[in-house]
Amino acid sequence: MAQELPDLPPEAFAKLDRSPDPLFYAQPRFVTHIDAAAIAAVTDLYREVVPAGGDVLDLMSSWVSHLPDEVGYASVIGHGLNAAELAANPRLTRHFVQDLNAAPLLPLDTASIDTALICVSVQYLQRPVTVLSETARVLRPGSPVVITFSNRCFPTKAVAIWNGLDGAGHAQLVALYLQRAGFARIEGRVLRPEGGLGDPMTAVIGWNSAA
Repeated sequence: MAQELPDLPPEAFAKLDRSPDPLFYAQPRFVTHIDAAAIAAVTDLYREVVPAGGDVLDLMSSWVSHLPDEVGYASVIGHGLNAAELAANPRLTRHFVQDLNAAPLLPLDTASIDTALICVSVQYLQRPVTVLSETARVLRPGSPVVITFSNRCFPTKAVAIWNGLDGAGHAQLVALYLQRAGFARIEGRVLRPEGGLGDPMTAVIGWNSAA
């Protein structure tokens, strides 16, 4: 799978747990994986970046999407690996279950989405450039993908290169993914710094090419 990024080591996208991901996520987990302050930081970012009334794609979602309660959207399409979690998410207007590591092509129309979100999940992608290239395809011109992450994860399911990097390295890696996927502009933001109280949060935003 490392052929997407041939300048990285061959085992960069291997996982300690090499069993199919749907098996790991078969049991619903109705928990949040970051603390309240980190969630609030993500919600504040969404409030700023995600356009009200737009069509939103929440990739690798769960039973919560962290979108601001007071903002309405035309649609929020959720994707994940657990149908029960997605069905319990009140913000989703529809959802689909798909293992992006096995089938990275998105079942969505080209230029149909105003914002894509990936929250605390990018570390599990074994074909990140293909998935983000697909994300660029479904985004409308000039629209963003907002990728947020912390130092929290399921380490046996995160790819090897993620487990080997620190927070700054994670941000550089995600920026590399977006660059190779063809995003025209890439912006990094520290939402909550490492070393403080609670969970750190970083965002890397890729802006799709304008028409």
